[in-house]
Amino acid sequence: MKKHLSVITALFSGLIFGFGLILAGMANPAKVLAFLDITPLWDPSLALVMGGAIAVGFVAFKIAGKRTNSFLDLPMNIPTSRLIDKRLVIGALIFGIGWGLAGICPAPAFVLLGTGSIKGVVFLIAMLIGMGIFELTESRPK
Repeated sequence: MKKHLSVITALFSGLIFGFGLILAGMANPAKVLAFLDITPLWDPSLALVMGGAIAVGFVAFKIAGKRTNSFLDLPMNIPTSRLIDKRLVIGALIFGIGWGLAGICPAPAFVLLGTGSIKGVVFLIAMLIGMGIFELTESRPK
């Protein structure tokens, strides 16, 4: 029963998240690129979305940090590392450059896939290739 409730909750949460991405304009690469464009054509409207997401995330992580299990009584795996190293910075730069070039990040790419967008498909394929390269380099003996 707990597993079914977990799947239903994940599905419902994903649908709300996807609907929020569409409503906010995060699934529209042109709007995202207009937000990332710092020329006089800058569209700051996504800053409100990001600010709201940070506020919700801050509260959620504060609550989660005080718990060992989720509200569905499932174990939680919250990252605890605060290490900012070269790998993290390089990965963040690559992610940011990719986001700036395409105007798409992973979650909106799944929304675009649902709309049948070729751009979303190409982005997801490139993302999966990047994830595969990461797995190959991580599994290599050091």
